[in-house]
Amino acid sequence: MNVLTNPLKPKNERIATVLAFALIPMSGFATDIYIPSLPTMAHSLGVSELAVQLTLGMFLISYGVSQLFVGSLLDSFGRYRINLISLFVFALASIIIANTVNIYLIYAMRIVHGITVGAIVVSKRAYFIDVYSGDRLKNYLSMFSIIWATAPIVAPFVGGYLQTFFGWQANFYFLAAFALFILVLEIIFSGETINQRMVFSLKKIVSVYVNMIGTTSFTLAIIMLGLSYSMIMVYNMTGPFIIEHELGLSPIIAGYSSLVLGGAVMLGGLFGKVTINSPFIKKLSINVALQFGFCLAMFGSLFFVANLYSIIFFAFCIHATSGYTFNIFFTFCLSRFPKNAGIASGLTGGINYIIVSFLSYGIITAIPAKDALNLVYSYAVLIGLSFLVIIIIFKQYSKHTSNYRLNKEKATNSNSSRLF
Repeated sequence: MNVLTNPLKPKNERIATVLAFALIPMSGFATDIYIPSLPTMAHSLGVSELAVQLTLGMFLISYGVSQLFVGSLLDSFGRYRINLISLFVFALASIIIANTVNIYLIYAMRIVHGITVGAIVVSKRAYFIDVYSGDRLKNYLSMFSIIWATAPIVAPFVGGYLQTFFGWQANFYFLAAFALFILVLEIIFSGETINQRMVFSLKKIVSVYVNMIGTTSFTLAIIMLGLSYSMIMVYNMTGPFIIEHELGLSPIIAGYSSLVLGGAVMLGGLFGKVTINSPFIKKLSINVALQFGFCLAMFGSLFFVANLYSIIFFAFCIHATSGYTFNIFFTFCLSRFPKNAGIASGLTGGINYIIVSFLSYGIITAIPAKDALNLVYSYAVLIGLSFLVIIIIFKQYSKHTSNYRLNKEKATNSNSSRLF
């Protein structure tokens, strides 16, 4: 018999679910809250813009890699204690960052941030699969990208004011306070939810990983997640420099701009939830066509008007379509392997963020954040890659549909022959 230590009490299920939703966007909070502070951090620390942008890259890489492994630990040892330890270590690392001017120590603590946030977020995704099922589970999973989008809405807005009135260090004190506050509530109201622990066998774990990665639809869906989120991350890494340096505006304006674009991601997620049962091929075709059209329109507009409003308007449209794509494929990935929810969640987030970290950093290195035109070029590269992957998905979908119809016809003919 599998006896749980500190099991979740039924009377606390509702508030534990609220706490789980509160932690889903933590990866976004850990990056987006100090986005308006990037130019100030570079000046204060005496490093280049690219060096301070690398703090985002360090987080994304460690966050992605940690999720590849933490899923198996969560499926074997449970969610609850690992989550509590991760919250405490995250808070400690945030306090260290706020009290140092050594960029290399900040890199190290951002790696710690990535590892701990990976454990926190994956454990909370698995929570929903542990506790819920059926249509209720499907509904909650489709809400993930919508809830996650609260981070790019709220975090830069808060970060812009913290930066202006208290300095860039205040962003990390805020992260520490948030983590410790949730930690106390988790201790009081939450508990262990895993239904059946998986035996920690390296051979068995490897076979599960191989099976998941070998599932073409699952792997292609993760690639689409990476491409859609890279569009958002490329702006996050370049937008503040364009707004504050090229346009000469304040960190508060940069924060407001990120807030608006976070709303775009949430809007796209809401449309994804509303159209969750719509024909898969049709909705993806319309979405990628809109994305391509918005990018062309943004490129053309820069030759006539290139101010904050025009840049944010077209970026809003592109981010909304990215949020739509993310919602569709994220829901698919998390529900694909319910028996190994921790590993599936870890692989989904892990590979996604590895793609995002290398792709976004590679793009801003090749196409520096000097003006809005380079931002358009960055969008165009990612939209082009998305288009190529969607073509592959369409071919796989058509092949699967044809095989299904063929097998159905064979079964019908076989049954008919038996009748005679």
